[in-house]
Amino acid sequence: MKRFFITSSIVAVITVLAFTTAGSLQRVAAAEAKVEAIRVQGPGTQPQIFFACCDQGLSDMESWVSNPLVISQLQALHAGLAVEISDFTPERAQAVRKLNEAGIPLTAWLVMSREQGHYLNGLNAPEAEERFTQFEQWTKENGLKWGAVGLDIEPNFDQLKEAGKHKGSFLWLMIKRFFDYGQVERGRKAYAGLIQRIRAAGYPVQTYQMPFLAEERAVHSTLIERLFGIVDARSDHEVLMAYSSFNHAAGGGIPLIYGRQSKGGPQTQTLAVGTTLDDKAAGLTALSWEEFSRDLIVAGHFSHVVGVYSLEGCIRQSYLPRMALLDWSQTVTIPADQVAAAQTFDKHLRHAIWIFSRLPYVVIALLVVAVTFVWWLMRRRSARHEALLLLGGGNLRPL
Repeated sequence: MKRFFITSSIVAVITVLAFTTAGSLQRVAAAEAKVEAIRVQGPGTQPQIFFACCDQGLSDMESWVSNPLVISQLQALHAGLAVEISDFTPERAQAVRKLNEAGIPLTAWLVMSREQGHYLNGLNAPEAEERFTQFEQWTKENGLKWGAVGLDIEPNFDQLKEAGKHKGSFLWLMIKRFFDYGQVERGRKAYAGLIQRIRAAGYPVQTYQMPFLAEERAVHSTLIERLFGIVDARSDHEVLMAYSSFNHAAGGGIPLIYGRQSKGGPQTQTLAVGTTLDDKAAGLTALSWEEFSRDLIVAGHFSHVVGVYSLEGCIRQSYLPRMALLDWSQTVTIPADQVAAAQTFDKHLRHAIWIFSRLPYVVIALLVVAVTFVWWLMRRRSARHEALLLLGGGNLRPL
């Protein structure tokens, strides 16, 4: 439940994966029944709301933590907070302590330092272990209370962005990661150990995952894990970032398709919606109230807990008092064009992941077929040549 950064390099790779097979898929889609608008019934009562917060700087956090109106609005919503722990300073501890005193349920949203790439992933598992050690010590020293620990698993975007400055370097990095199947096993094993350790310390564990993992699981692939270094870690509670702000054209279709996929999944899943905060660096535009309230209703239809990114955006746009008045029993309609856009994106991505996952085997198979065919032609020509020589020799007469 966090900011969903999509840098230019990630967009390029995902675009290639999602639309390589677009032509054939569009022909298939044209033959299918016409997509219709979908009506989604609200859950009737407000689900448990958790806001991701505190990633806009400590001074910003201190300003709203000290605002009685914001605290009372959170209390009225019975909302919880996933507090980003990007440092272990006394000032952050003091802000957390105020939230404890206000009775706000808190989850510790663990991230690395900016210098370490900020997000947890399969390439920094030892550092993630050390980060939790520091968190435990800081929590104990300051008497802080947490209901859970959240692991923010995303790629090292700075590394990808740096490699993306040079096409050759980026391509070589992707090729190396493509064939590094051992990284998946190492990452999963390391994070399984970390999750077990956090549980042993008395905390339930949440994992915050990019939504593309849903498509990857559906086609039984590890392609995205290998390319981006993320980890399909299985925790007590998974939060899938179904942010329609990264694809306004698909709109409410985004939480709809991921909500459907969460049913009967491998673990308890929560849908997170957003973003309510403009992020020019990532090319994300904040959701309007109409878009945001629609996504809340759709997510609430599928999940008893709904994540929101971010609290700061909701404060700036005055969404908190409007959320308190939201009719959770209402029905929202997702237009046919949004449903079609979301379904098309989902299909393109699934097919592309499946194809690219098996690309080396396809290439090898084609090479084997080509070599076999050439060998067969050569044998055929050789046999024909030998037959001609024999026929020619039988016709010879002595002078």
